[in-house]
Amino acid sequence: MTILRLGTRGSPLALAQAHMTADALAAHGTVCAIVTITTTGDRVQDRSLAEIGGKALWTKELDAALLDGRIDFAVHSMKDVETDLNDGVALAAMLPRADVRDRLIGAASLAAIPRGGTVGTSSPRRAAQLMAVRPDLTIAMLRGNVATRLARIEAGDFDATLLAAAGLDRLGIDAGSALEVNDWLPAPAQGAVGVAVRKGDAAVTAKVSAIDHADTHAAVRLERHFLACLQADCHSPVAALARVADGQASFTGEIIMADGSAHQRGTARASLDGAADAVAVLAAELLARASPALRAQFGG
Repeated sequence: MTILRLGTRGSPLALAQAHMTADALAAHGTVCAIVTITTTGDRVQDRSLAEIGGKALWTKELDAALLDGRIDFAVHSMKDVETDLNDGVALAAMLPRADVRDRLIGAASLAAIPRGGTVGTSSPRRAAQLMAVRPDLTIAMLRGNVATRLARIEAGDFDATLLAAAGLDRLGIDAGSALEVNDWLPAPAQGAVGVAVRKGDAAVTAKVSAIDHADTHAAVRLERHFLACLQADCHSPVAALARVADGQASFTGEIIMADGSAHQRGTARASLDGAADAVAVLAAELLARASPALRAQFGG
């Protein structure tokens, strides 16, 4: 019996997602052994990802292990995967998407955060969204796994933070209040778990593809396409959400000044076949409407 080696980061959330993936594959007759790999993003916790190399810090060691044959595939939180994949790496599957929303931890609502309070986050998107609605707040860097961040709030180090609902749910943690997507768009690909394989590895790709959730995969592809069209990087505050069903796609995207002082938001709807073009048009329209300062944060 062939046992596939599943590569993952070692955080509790990453391991939960790895076990979800292994269980899904087991239902299709594929047995996996989980291989834990420590990434630079796990080792360096005192600076923001944007300062020390961006999303690649979560993925480069896993990509290296994949490409040199130490693992057969890797499982990722898709919002942590760079828009441009490394040469030789392909996305073969997505699990069904979980709750896409952010949850506010430490306060009952954004309005309930004390005036002049401090919110901990390392996300440029969350920081910009916070400053847009509460410019009185102080944004301070907060990184670490979910338990670490919750403990910092419990200790009173910050008045509040924001965490992905999907991650909390996967860890069985009932905390915080969800921010609805009509008011607070999530990060592109939030709530999605993806599987990366070596390009050209037909045997592994075929096994992994059996667990692909097509609508989730299509939605994530559109959100990542939006990032590519904007030429966004890890410093760029971008929010996006695609919904795909019955061959149709609806898409909402937003670009935001880092200090929250300006933003542009728009929507697109199209058949799935034409959705990528519609998203590209929307990205161009948002950049065209943006102020020079906002546009300068992106490829425009």
